[in-house]
Order: sequence, then structure tokens, then C-alpha cells
Amino acid sequence: MWPENVGILAIEVLFPSQFVDQTELEVFDGVSAGKYTIGLGQSRMGFCSDRQDINSLCLSVVHNLLERYGVSPNEIGRLEVGTETIVDKSKSVKSVLMQLFEPHGVTDLEGIDTTNACYGGTAALFNAINWVESSSWDKRLALVVCGDIAVYAKGSARPTGGAGAIAMLVGPNAPLIIDRSVRASFMKHAYDFYKPDLSSEYPTVDGKLSIQCYLSALDKCYQLYREKYSKKYPNALKNGLENFDALIFHTPYCKLVQKSLARIGLNDYVLLDKEQRSQVFPQLDQFKDVQLENTYFDRDVEKAFLTAYNAVYEEKTKPSLLLANQVGNMYTPSVYSGLVSLLVSHSTEYLLGKTVGVFSYGSGLASSMYSISITQDPAKLGPLINHLSYVKPLLESRMKVDPSEFTRLMEIREKNNHAAPYEPSGDISVLFPGTYYLKSVDDKHRRVYERVPKA
Repeated sequence: MWPENVGILAIEVLFPSQFVDQTELEVFDGVSAGKYTIGLGQSRMGFCSDRQDINSLCLSVVHNLLERYGVSPNEIGRLEVGTETIVDKSKSVKSVLMQLFEPHGVTDLEGIDTTNACYGGTAALFNAINWVESSSWDKRLALVVCGDIAVYAKGSARPTGGAGAIAMLVGPNAPLIIDRSVRASFMKHAYDFYKPDLSSEYPTVDGKLSIQCYLSALDKCYQLYREKYSKKYPNALKNGLENFDALIFHTPYCKLVQKSLARIGLNDYVLLDKEQRSQVFPQLDQFKDVQLENTYFDRDVEKAFLTAYNAVYEEKTKPSLLLANQVGNMYTPSVYSGLVSLLVSHSTEYLLGKTVGVFSYGSGLASSMYSISITQDPAKLGPLINHLSYVKPLLESRMKVDPSEFTRLMEIREKNNHAAPYEPSGDISVLFPGTYYLKSVDDKHRRVYERVPKA
């Protein structure tokens, strides 16, 4: 018998305590005003000094979740990590996280790291869901961790960076239920974004191809989701964008998400016959012969559908972009930062019973669309929302760093990436209480971490 209502029981987010202002970065970089803020839709970008790496981010977010929700390590039976930030070609981040579980005698803990660009966190979540719904489940809970540090070399891609981590507790009778039988995936080989140089944190990016891959994956996943939805609910009166009360997307930058919501509308439009197109959308009649594969870089189509679906974007997607706008691209946690943003942007009463569409994308490429049904029980949802009350105040408590200082700190990261032995120089005093940080790396590349005391 299936465990009932398997999904997300608890969620914790971590982002850097320092940020650079994108308007100031525009001036510093000598680009036109609005290039980053309007063109990309970004306001601030969080970043990490050499005191933080993927291990410290994940240690912090897991410790914080267990502490905030009062969860004992003995209650966890599976621990999955999704990341593309690799500090060791063999040793997993999950193995480092065992430092939080071994003192409690917890070593029977399944799961390991999953890597494929920004998709690894979703793969980890699916693995956790599948485990709870399988014959392997031993009634304990699963813990999913997504974390990354997104950094780029100087140039046009640098303002699309960011960093962060998300931890999610997965089990039955959840307030955020992962819908069954409607999960849709699209996988394909592509060199749109990849990291072949293992000595560098920086990726190799084909910007135009990356956008095309993202949008084509969205098309394929959404169309297949619709097909599976029709199969599961053959008598449903509606199928499409109106099925969702909210849609969240992997967010390389906010402007692409606004275009993606309009793209969902374009898909719905194309799936109508031509007569229906004219009846339902008379203002778009000039596009009634449009074909999806010809529209990836069609500015006229893009502009028309952005306008037509702006009100839908404002209602269903913009509230999910708070963290993306303020922190930047977290990579694997990105789409789940959208979930957190959605949850902190509405009241418990508003969210009850809502359906959230989720599109996750990782270059190379891997992508999925699925949906989350929010419980109708305020006693289940209320505590989850209350536990996220720290998010907005923590965002506002961050320290703004001048672009020149940000650049200096990025140069230190670049120069000392994989250095050993190494003593980090970043200021520990600026870190949030409860944050783990890199204390040292010895001559055998062994990393030692300490935690900033909680007030």
C-alpha cells in the first residue's frame, strides 16, 4: 500500500551573508544602465568568500533544518545531495555531512551525490520520493540537500552568479505533496553549459544555445505533462496553464523566467486548432500559423506573448522570484528557492489547496516538470510557513559589498581554487550565526570546518 501524501515536510534555505548591488556592478563594469537590473531582472547577487565552499553550505543548511524543526538525526534514513560544485572527484558531499550524523550513532543512511548542472537537486528529490514509496522504505524520513556556488569569470556572465543551499525533509502526510503519475522529463545531449576544466570553478557557456536548450526542454516537458495529466484525469474540464495556481522555474536570471511563463502560454496557444486560436486570442491573430521550433529567438512572438500573459506572470510566477532577484542563480537550489519565495510571499490561508507547477532544468541537458499539491489542512501548512519567517529578515540583514571588494574576493577564490595547504583569509565575522566555514585545508587536501556560534 502506498504511503499517503508523500512530499516535503520541512524546507530550509541558506544564502550568503554578503551581496553586491547589481546597479553598482553595472557602473563598475562600464555597461549601460539597466543591463543587469532590467535586462536580466536582477537586483542583488549573493557571493561567498574563500571561507565557504559546497561542504560548508550543505553542513550549515542541514544543521539549521534539524535544529529549527527539532528533527533528530535518528529519524533520517536517506540523505541525498544534488550539486554541481565539485571539490573532490571521489569523495561526496554527503560523506562530509555524515559528521552531523555519526555522533548520534547514525551510519545506516542511504543516498549519495547526484550531479548534472542545475538538475541534481531535482534528481535527489525524486530519489527520495521514490525511496519513501518503495519496498526499501524503513519508515524513516529522507533528507534532500541542494547546494551550489555559481561563479563566473569577469565579463557578461558574471552578474548571473549566486550561491545558496536548500534542505528538504521528505516523507508521508506532507503539507507539500508531490503529485503522482504526472511527472514529465526531457533528457538530451548538448554542450550548452559545462565545466570541463576541473582546475577552475568557471563554466564554459554557449549563451544562445543555452537559452534554446532551456526553452525547448520547457516545451517538451510541458507538453508531456499535459499528456500525462489528460491520461490521469480524462474527464478534466481544463488542462494547461489554468490548472496551476502558481508556476516556478529554474532561474538562471529572472527575465528568462518571465519569458518562460509566456512560453507556457505560447504552448497552450499552439495546441489549439487555428479557429480556436482566433476565437480565444483575437489579439494574437497574426501568429495563428506560428510553429514552436521557429520561435526561440523571434522577438515579435516573444513580445506579444509577454504582453498577453503579463497579468498571469504577475499573479502566478513573480512572487516566486524574491530570492532569485535578491541572491542570484543558486544552480541546484534555484527552483526550490522559488518554492520558498512563493511560500513566504503569501499567507497560509491563501496557499491552502493550491497547485504549483515546477520546471527544473540542468544544462547538458536534463529537465523535468511536475506539480505540488499544497495541503488543505492549515494545521499542517501553518507550521511550515511559520518556520520560514526568518527568510525576509535574514535577506535584509546581509552586508552590501562594494563591486571592487567583490572583485578582489572573487580573484582570491580564483587564485586559490584547489590550493593545498591553504588558510582561507575571508572575514568570519560577517557570516550568519550558525554558519559552517572552511577553517583550513592541509597538504593532503583534507578540509576542516568550524561553525559560527549561534547567538
